[in-house]
Amino acid sequence: MLSGVSTIDELFKNTVGQHSDKTALIFQEQKYTFAELDDLVEKLASFLFNEGVRKQEKAIIYLPHMPQWVAIWLASQRIGAIAIPVTHFYGEDELGYIAADSGAETIFCADTNLAQVRKVAGNHPFKKIVVVKRDPSGPEPVEEKGEGLFSFESIAQGNFPSLPHIDLNGNDIAEFLYTGGTTGLPKGVPIPNILFLEAITVKRDEIEPLIPRGKGITLQGAPLNHIMGQELGFGSLLNGDTLILLAKMDLESIFFNIEKHQVNIFFGTPTLCRMILEHNSLDNYKLDSLIYVFTAGEALPPEIARKWKNKFGKPLYHGYGATETCGGITGVSTVIPFPDGTLGKVVPTKNIKIVNPDTLEPVATNEPGEVLVSSENMVASYWNKPEETAIHFVELEGRLWYRTGDIARMDEEGWLFFVDRSADLIKHKGYRVAATKVESILYRHDSISECCVVGVPDPNVGEKVKARIILREGSSTPNAEELIKWCSEGLASYEIPGEIEFCNELPKSPVGKILRRIVRDEERQKVQSGDQAG
Repeated sequence: MLSGVSTIDELFKNTVGQHSDKTALIFQEQKYTFAELDDLVEKLASFLFNEGVRKQEKAIIYLPHMPQWVAIWLASQRIGAIAIPVTHFYGEDELGYIAADSGAETIFCADTNLAQVRKVAGNHPFKKIVVVKRDPSGPEPVEEKGEGLFSFESIAQGNFPSLPHIDLNGNDIAEFLYTGGTTGLPKGVPIPNILFLEAITVKRDEIEPLIPRGKGITLQGAPLNHIMGQELGFGSLLNGDTLILLAKMDLESIFFNIEKHQVNIFFGTPTLCRMILEHNSLDNYKLDSLIYVFTAGEALPPEIARKWKNKFGKPLYHGYGATETCGGITGVSTVIPFPDGTLGKVVPTKNIKIVNPDTLEPVATNEPGEVLVSSENMVASYWNKPEETAIHFVELEGRLWYRTGDIARMDEEGWLFFVDRSADLIKHKGYRVAATKVESILYRHDSISECCVVGVPDPNVGEKVKARIILREGSSTPNAEELIKWCSEGLASYEIPGEIEFCNELPKSPVGKILRRIVRDEERQKVQSGDQAG
């Protein structure tokens, strides 16, 4: 399947050799050929090596989408370093936790979030901080090499000794992707080169019958720090397609770029697809170049799939994956019909079991059960999280399996259908929000005695984040707006509660544990009652 290629850098070099003069990246009207991108990657890799970064050392990418993001990730692969992409929306707490947990000593950031890095550096000293200007016309960041501060622009214009030969192999870890944990603390998922290559190859193979390799024009519709975003984004770029990056995910910008560049490959969560269908400017643009639109990250409502097919004359291709499985577990074929509502069939590189979550015994065909996933080159553990590893990775019949926590059923023909999701992770706009993490921020407020955070079904965002709160007796009474502002100081924008309800009691078990399931069921019942009343 991989034609003898064992590392990401090897595949990229092969692609550069085949498509050197072809446009690799487009960003804000600026185009980079594959040869130009490779030159920047080589310079960055030489800089990192010259500054002492060695194989399997870690570097955080704390940047919004821009060509530099891609070049930094690829340069890490060239020297065998471990890239750690994180959202640029993270605040000091999240960034500091990941820096400490991973042990990363190098970080790439934008001039606009350098202040956050400096705060983190007070407790976790970085040996190298490389600052990228978001505004090319703005002032040059001050170079303070004694402090380990470097300007990306100076690096790009500099000269460094040529890289020596670095022995790379498919088992080398390419990156850590951090995902939510049952404790609310992110878990580092170590992804080896060979597993990443398998994932992007399978995904590009699905698209091949519609759009041959090298003929794709892909608009990056999901964050590059998410595995599904990487599967389409890097899966396209590393196979010779052109990748378009947007500074921000603005719908008008999406429409404009699809029309201007004749985009034919796009990834969007079902929520984003719904927002596209409902946007009042949609008919002002010609979007018929879209051929392959992939959705994942949350359940695809059947009405959204139908509306998309009616509007564009082409189906949405829905799939299912996880960070721990390096993306795709299932996918739908582009050459044979697929039933409504399916997640697709299991991809060639993966095996799954549908089991009773309590006994881990297989369930019958069409019976719901928990999805377990295994593969030859699978992730085998979380970084520095033996307790979480023991919960989510189990050995059955001599083989290691990842427990997704998701409930699904499989029919007689092998089509998988989603039934329910793991209880406490809230799917908001395609992101996975840990309820316990939101609660931990709320509990920092002096006026809060108890709280419970759940996801409430919402047609606009998938699930909205809602908090029920009991105030401390005698405390000053904050209003909902004040608490939401409080949360914004410690949470990413997509984690902030959209609704806060004050109450006098929360359901509890006999031992005093707050019963989140009951709260969630009550909120869903309110939604259903409201729908029926409407």
